[in-house]
Amino acid sequence: MIYIGDFFFNISKKLRTLFLNSNFYDKKISKINNNSFSYKPSPHLLSSLIKYQKNRFKIEDYSLDEIWNNNNISEKDFKNLNSFYWFFNIDLKSSKKKIQFIIKNWIDKNYKYNSKSWEFDLTAKRVIAWLSCHNFSFDDSSSDYKNTFNLMVKKQTNHLINEINKSKSLENKLIGCASIILMGLCYKDQKNYVSYGLDVLKRISKLTLDNNGFPKSRNIRQLVFYLKYFIIIREWFKESQISIPEYIDENIYYLGQSYNFIWQKTNYDLLFNGNNISNNQDFDNYLKRFGYKFKNENFDLGGYFVLKNKKVCLIMDAGNPPVSKFTKDYQAGTLSFEIISNKKKLISNCGYYNNNNIELNKLSKSTAVHNTLIIDDHSSCKFRKIKNSYFLYKAFKILKRKAIFEKNYWKVEGSHDGYLKKFSSIHEREIEFFPEQMIFIGLDKIIKKNNYNFKFDIRFHVEPNIKLMKTQDNKSILIELEDEGWKFTCENFNINIDNGLYFGNKNSYIENQNIYISGISNNMVENIKWKLEKI
Repeated sequence: MIYIGDFFFNISKKLRTLFLNSNFYDKKISKINNNSFSYKPSPHLLSSLIKYQKNRFKIEDYSLDEIWNNNNISEKDFKNLNSFYWFFNIDLKSSKKKIQFIIKNWIDKNYKYNSKSWEFDLTAKRVIAWLSCHNFSFDDSSSDYKNTFNLMVKKQTNHLINEINKSKSLENKLIGCASIILMGLCYKDQKNYVSYGLDVLKRISKLTLDNNGFPKSRNIRQLVFYLKYFIIIREWFKESQISIPEYIDENIYYLGQSYNFIWQKTNYDLLFNGNNISNNQDFDNYLKRFGYKFKNENFDLGGYFVLKNKKVCLIMDAGNPPVSKFTKDYQAGTLSFEIISNKKKLISNCGYYNNNNIELNKLSKSTAVHNTLIIDDHSSCKFRKIKNSYFLYKAFKILKRKAIFEKNYWKVEGSHDGYLKKFSSIHEREIEFFPEQMIFIGLDKIIKKNNYNFKFDIRFHVEPNIKLMKTQDNKSILIELEDEGWKFTCENFNINIDNGLYFGNKNSYIENQNIYISGISNNMVENIKWKLEKI
């Protein structure tokens, strides 16, 4: 049955490729209205997305005849070139005629659909770049060029409308929605492009966000991505003097509350479920510049506990896993935690690797890169490889979760059944914090249903710049956190220092260290007690 399914899938894929490359399809997406380019969006509205270079380049420094004829460039460079996002780093003194010459050459080479340069996300970004950088791409051009430009922008948008429901990536769908909506605003076509884009955006929001505006994937990076695009779309409506749809404002309100909870409250990147070190400080400046302020007094949202005072922040992942289709970037870090002390990460998960190396991606999804329990070198949940990604299957359940947040006493606790089927065991964790004494006391319980022994480890990772040192009596490990000192101890099991890999910086890795408790579970209820105190 699998072979038969693959056979029909491949046949269907080939037929679709033939259709997209046919003259019939080209005529279909070339049917456009005669509306002119009237609303011209400000490029700075996209400054939350664009990585601006310190030194802008002049288009005159490049060989214009060769720019589309280089067949030896990398895939990354090809995408950067064909997205036209490099427009945002052009020196304002560059010649408009030469830039328009480049666009005209691109149109001549790519007038009809081809799978490479018309890839969905590239097309969506290209439409946004062409329309947003109108001072280069459109203004002061000839009538013939303007007609060609208008045709190609609308033609590419028609292609996006045709393909958006087939796109597998939710992020790409969102970029496609933004592109379609911007097209409708620029050409005053609210009934077709704007209404269609808004309808798809509604469906995406309903499908992917929970009632509190947190992504169902529980992915922090995705949360920030959504908020950026919703705000940009809102600013386009506002600048074009068209009424802002209510649900845009509503989604921004809830996404903003989630953003405040997970980032602005901690002011640190939390390395759970696909997140990396970001540049959210730049986004905060963007929000301030455009008058967006978010506030959230909760300490429980999206499956995360965030308990914080002026000096310390304790974060714990105590949420159920997403449904399988939202787990492409999910990590097996159930009941893992991070600690921030005086704006420095004391205990940190290892981050996430999402580049072409599938083995590093798999490793970064495992329990071992989180501060939590590992039994017999197995993770708390299993992933299945689908194409070039790993998705969760055989999901676990959170059995209990609770937090106490008082001035002089904090406590987070939870339990899950991720080890129940293979090891007949429940993992239960509680972490207490005493702010006046600056002491964390942890208790990890392994509660067995059957009486047999196995090996376990509990890891406590630190960032690469943090130094660990074991004391001579082998009973304590000292943590040097810049100008702070901390001591880690465990009552009844051995503690050691081990090396690992840190994936906090996007698509790269570096060595780090971790404290680990190891032992053999001999009892029906194994209590592993540990303490982390400031010295």
